[in-house]
Amino acid sequence: MKKKIYALLASFMLAVSMLLTACGNADAIAGNIASQVREEVSQKKQQVEAADSVPDETGSVDLSQIPEFSGKPYVVINGNKPFFKTDELTAQSFESYGNLDNLGRCTAAKASVSQDTMPEEKRGRIGNIKPTGWHTIRYSFINGRYLYNRCHLIGYQLTGENANPKNLITGTRYLNVDGMLPFENMVADYVKETGNHVLYRVTPVFKGNELVARGVLMEAESVEDHGEGIMFNVYCYNNQPGVDIDYATGESQAAR
Repeated sequence: MKKKIYALLASFMLAVSMLLTACGNADAIAGNIASQVREEVSQKKQQVEAADSVPDETGSVDLSQIPEFSGKPYVVINGNKPFFKTDELTAQSFESYGNLDNLGRCTAAKASVSQDTMPEEKRGRIGNIKPTGWHTIRYSFINGRYLYNRCHLIGYQLTGENANPKNLITGTRYLNVDGMLPFENMVADYVKETGNHVLYRVTPVFKGNELVARGVLMEAESVEDHGEGIMFNVYCYNNQPGVDIDYATGESQAAR
């Protein structure tokens, strides 16, 4: 009789032990799931925050700190001083184009511009490239009529890079001609006249998961004369006066 009782007690204790172990495992599993969820949420938050800022070597320029577009094509950033580190400034010519992100959007393009990087041939066609948010749209009040250009991050005249999807964004004619071109011409003229190098970087700035950049950050510093010839850090707006743009899709309408 005692043996039967002991056997029943042993079975009961074993069942209790298994139940407690199962509960412990369930808690551990639940804890792991919660931890994974928190990590995924944190990663997504970081991705959005990163997309809302301009990456640089010393921190970031938050879009919320950039003034709203007020009819001027660009605004000076960081006292017009680029975010380059001293050891980045090199008299060696190079070009670097960042990989497209997971939405197919351009990232930063960087070069040490020199006479060696400049093209010797005329620019070819780039109509086969369709950057994110691209639409063929015309407005009668825009010079040239087309709202969007396939906008080079680093202008063709500086590096000869043309139909490179890593170097082309959907940019308004206003961004291309009024915003970026004067700075590109400034660098090109300086390099042709002096034979010096200019460290040059252009970073498209997207908000969240939008397909069209809100603007571009343009940085440049002449190397051999330590910035005496060229020194700027500007944010150029990807706007078009008279047009309202949906940056999430690239669609637009005449401003009311």
